[in-house]
Amino acid sequence: MNDVKTVTNRLKILYLYKILLEKTDNNHYISMPEIISQLSLYGISAARKALYDDIEALKTYGLDVQQLKGNTSGYYVASREFELPELKLLADAVTSSRFLTEKKSNELLKKIEGLASVHEAKQIHRQVFVSNRAKAMNERIYINVDTIHRAIAEGKKISFKYFDYDLEKKKKYRDGLRVCSPYALSWTDERYYLIAHYEKYTSISNFRVDRMESVKILEEDIVPKPSDFSIAEYMNSSFSMFSGESRDVKLRFDNKLINTVIDRFGKDVSLIPDGNEHFTVHVKVKAEAPFFAWLFQFGSKAKIVEPASLKEKYRIQIEDVLNTL
Repeated sequence: MNDVKTVTNRLKILYLYKILLEKTDNNHYISMPEIISQLSLYGISAARKALYDDIEALKTYGLDVQQLKGNTSGYYVASREFELPELKLLADAVTSSRFLTEKKSNELLKKIEGLASVHEAKQIHRQVFVSNRAKAMNERIYINVDTIHRAIAEGKKISFKYFDYDLEKKKKYRDGLRVCSPYALSWTDERYYLIAHYEKYTSISNFRVDRMESVKILEEDIVPKPSDFSIAEYMNSSFSMFSGESRDVKLRFDNKLINTVIDRFGKDVSLIPDGNEHFTVHVKVKAEAPFFAWLFQFGSKAKIVEPASLKEKYRIQIEDVLNTL
């Protein structure tokens, strides 16, 4: 009998902790009679004096329990590890992340809501409105991300299957297993990419994480990252994460595009005045179709100055498009 009473007493403070976190916040309190009623739902009876002592114990433990006094009295949790604005921010990130499937997004949102009181959880849930955006179809992507992170930390190679989708939205696997030395994961254009040394081409390549399957960590150590390889520089030179050789280019922009250029190439890029209305920059880019598409959106306000071969390549790309119209 004493053992049952001891277990009940130990559970009492745990359920009290749960009730305070779930039912209260800065705008909602719970009275002592309500606490007693809530505990009874868990099959626990408690006297007021014992509960006062338990609340003091929780405060000593670190739970920020405050008492409301006056005509109405009660208790509430005044601060938490995650405040409501932070939880809303996390909820927005989960909802808008294309690399998460709809199912996984909903699962994570439920867990985020569980970090707030039941009252604040409604605010988190109400702001989730981005439901028609394209989401990932690979349910195991979050497991892939975790596996890749572990491989990077351990300095080990990974192997995986890589696939594309056909017209029927079915997976079409590329031949053989890919074997790579993972260097970093990048969140670019709302998708996760693996930056790695690819065995087949003995060069740095990118892979969409949501198109990877059966990711396994191998026993073999990675090919060391080149000493002159900079992840930040590599990212700044990439457009839509296309692989390819980076080239030094000189670009000329209208002054109205200063913010756009800094957003694209970073605050360390040197902006050199070119007359009163333009400026030039020297940057490294992967001069492929995505770069040309990015440049084209600015029309006559942006142009390639050097090298001449790249100007010609850009002109040919535009002519090829015109010929299809």
